[in-house]
Amino acid sequence: MLAACDTFRAGAVEQLEMWADRAEVECYTPNEQQKTPSAVLYGALELTLKKEYDVLIVDTSGRLSNNEALTEELAKMKRVIQKKLSLEEKDGNAVPNMNVPHETLLVIDAAQGRMALDSSKTWNQEIGVSGLVLTKLDGSARGGSVVAVSRELGIPVKLVGVGEKIEDLRDFDPETFVDSLLGIGVAGGKGNADEGKALAGRLEEMRKNRDLRAKEKKEIEEKVPVGAGGIEMNANTMQAMSDNGGNTGGSKGNNSKAKRKNKKKKKRKAKR
Repeated sequence: MLAACDTFRAGAVEQLEMWADRAEVECYTPNEQQKTPSAVLYGALELTLKKEYDVLIVDTSGRLSNNEALTEELAKMKRVIQKKLSLEEKDGNAVPNMNVPHETLLVIDAAQGRMALDSSKTWNQEIGVSGLVLTKLDGSARGGSVVAVSRELGIPVKLVGVGEKIEDLRDFDPETFVDSLLGIGVAGGKGNADEGKALAGRLEEMRKNRDLRAKEKKEIEEKVPVGAGGIEMNANTMQAMSDNGGNTGGSKGNNSKAKRKNKKKKKRKAKR
């Protein structure tokens, strides 16, 4: 069953009723006495328990995370669910069931940028988010912001919306999403379905080569081999050679200066 708890946006209830008819499920809508989302939710929970529905999907209104009043409304709705689905009582009062709601999904517009991450942090802290739904992927937006949200908060992407039909709400497929994000493969508008796998293979090969070079460099620095003439060719020695034009310790340069001085002395003696 669906619960139309978006009491703020005009036409939201009628729109959800339309989708409920298409999906052939029941939709609980507000009555004259139910003016707030929490009141509508309470009525929907009662009907769900009465008719023994397996699943209740609660639709809430879109909002900004910096609107404290609307954020508190979400927190209140969560408390309503926990009390109504309580499994025990203490001193005559229902003990909140902390295992519900079973899912709290955050819907993110694919066109959102940094704001998606900031909003997600707030709602995850205040409400607790269990999954992400990325919508409007049928346009030019790639939805890259969801990558940052998922990585930063450790929340999985569960569903994606790629159109306006009921079948366009699909399970999230990571490989297809990445192909679309990078503009490769069939999902990225290319004809080669294996392009994404080929790119993944190249990236893996590059990582192996990078790790191998780093390992070889470390081994060279640790060995400190002895070079010709008994000079230790470690990193410091090589740096000294570089600073002195390739001469080890500058000894060759000093010998050349001494020879030039001796030649000048011999010339002065010969003139005398």
